[in-house]
Amino acid sequence: MKPINHVAGTAIPFGAKNVDTDVIIPAHWLKTITREGLGKGAFEAIRAEEGNIFDTERNKGAPILIAGDNFGCGSSREHAAWALLDMGITCVIAPSFSDIFSGNAFKNGILTVVLPQEAIDRLLVVAVDQPIDVDLESQTVTTPFQDRFTFEIDPFRKHCLLGGLDEVGLTLSRDAAIKQHEAKIAADLPFLATASAA
Repeated sequence: MKPINHVAGTAIPFGAKNVDTDVIIPAHWLKTITREGLGKGAFEAIRAEEGNIFDTERNKGAPILIAGDNFGCGSSREHAAWALLDMGITCVIAPSFSDIFSGNAFKNGILTVVLPQEAIDRLLVVAVDQPIDVDLESQTVTTPFQDRFTFEIDPFRKHCLLGGLDEVGLTLSRDAAIKQHEAKIAADLPFLATASAA
């Protein structure tokens, strides 16, 4: 997982409410055994429309998505987070998120920022032609017009995102303590070590 400290640049002013995971990535894309290429299927129904917001020259490859309330509701498919990452999105800003989507996003290195609707409304206006800046360390979202919005984030999630630590990375970061524990078990309870080696 790539560390996230600062996400800046074009933000897609989407703003739609109650966008479920089937809208983010339709079910027929779930047959794949790889995460790569899912960005092509992201928001497929919306992107089928001429002049859609995702495929404008300005918004292609944008790292930030500004969404409406209850983003990521519906099924628990982790493919939704994979699809967003594959299209280049590493931060989603919304008034609220589905708990399961928020967890999947976090585990895959996507920062979900919760801001009040008034802040979202302002960002939707600014993002039409100006960049947005999201700083995880200071927990702020800023614009070129001196708008400054602070957001809350679970300290553990912040630590993991800043360090690029997924569950495997967290385990590996404790490698020395794990080896020390294994050595102690082998010394104190050698019959366990012998049984596990067999």
